[in-house]
Amino acid sequence: VQLQASGGGLVQAGGSLTLSCKVSGVSGYTFVFTTMGWYRQVPGKQRELVAGIMTDGSKTYEDSVKGRFTISRDPSRYQVTLQMNNLNSEDTAVYYCNIDVDSRTYWGQGTQVTVSS
Repeated sequence: VQLQASGGGLVQAGGSLTLSCKVSGVSGYTFVFTTMGWYRQVPGKQRELVAGIMTDGSKTYEDSVKGRFTISRDPSRYQVTLQMNNLNSEDTAVYYCNIDVDSRTYWGQGTQVTVSS
C-alpha cells in the first residue's frame, strides 16, 4: 500500500488549497470501505487529525477546521482530497494522509502547507 500526497504550498491568509492523496496497492472495495484521514503536524507537537472519512462514508473534522475544510473520496481515482478554504496561520503544518488496511495504518510522505499573514 502506498500513498502519495500532493498539493501543499504557500498561500496567503484567507486563501485556499486542495490537497490530494493518491492511493495504490488496494482493491476498489477496500478503498471505498475503509477509514482514511488527513493529519497535520507542526514542530514540537503531536500529529493531529484534521479530517477523516469513515467506512460508512461519514466524515469527522477537528473543531478549528469545521466549515472551512472538506474531505472527500473519489473511488474512480483512488484519491482522497482535502479542500481547505479560508486558511489562516494556524493551519501552517505538514499535512499527512493515511489509510487503514487490515488493521494496519499506512501514511503518505507529507506535504507542507504554509499560510502567510
